[in-house]
Amino acid sequence: MSSRILAGRYELLERIGDGGMAVVYKARCRLLNRFVAIKILKPEFTKDLKFIENFKRESQAAAGLSHPNIVNIYDVGREGNIHYIVMELVEGKVLSDIIKEEGPMEWRKATEIVKLMASALSLAHENHIIHRDVKPQNILITKDGVPKLADFGIAKAVNATTLVGTTGAVMGSVHYFSPEQARGGYVDEKSDIYSLGIVLYELLTGKVPFDGDNPVNVALMHINNPMPSPSKQVSGIPPQLEQVVMKASKKYQSERFSSAEEMFEALSDVEHNHSILGKLIYT
Repeated sequence: MSSRILAGRYELLERIGDGGMAVVYKARCRLLNRFVAIKILKPEFTKDLKFIENFKRESQAAAGLSHPNIVNIYDVGREGNIHYIVMELVEGKVLSDIIKEEGPMEWRKATEIVKLMASALSLAHENHIIHRDVKPQNILITKDGVPKLADFGIAKAVNATTLVGTTGAVMGSVHYFSPEQARGGYVDEKSDIYSLGIVLYELLTGKVPFDGDNPVNVALMHINNPMPSPSKQVSGIPPQLEQVVMKASKKYQSERFSSAEEMFEALSDVEHNHSILGKLIYT
């Protein structure tokens, strides 16, 4: 595969990632002479015509999003039985790897990352695009420290088809599922807000709030168990920031932030208030 030319223009150079639904290659676009990332769907997902239809539609919709914190989608195509997305190549690290390496993140850094993700989701939601799989594995951090949200099209296409695969395994990332996703219920923009709240919790504490022996147990925890307090896991988290985590991850959609924009503003207020407090203390 590494020597293949896709669509007569994309030269696959090396395999750089392998997820549950796709394999990612670094490639060179011969037409524009630039490096790109190409995500190729695994064969088991190409046999479902409804999935492919959703995949193409959502990827094309996501390609219309232009935001500094969203990975750009350049092209969506097919060659034979190979279905692929051509994306911006982000040189850097996956946020999930940073969490594994560094553990709990300093709260100001965590707040800034999640605030920018809320901004990215706000634009997507304005364009009637729900991500449905917001998680650290889908957030890339560039070498300059800029976070970028990836996998809009593939996330929604998979979850729109089913949450349970042919093997009975829950599709997607159950550790970040909203309660309504876990129930197989109605999913909307506030489902992304819940998942982003879980991401913020993990950044602050170094671990997810709910974990278990199998995906079903974790899903049930999202539905039934109270959200643990981040400040009981790690000291030094501002109470106002903890309130953001707890509101974003409410069990019922109506109790969460009304929009990703409102969550963005709440996180901006946390930064602003602590900036003022710092000046008062040291002046």
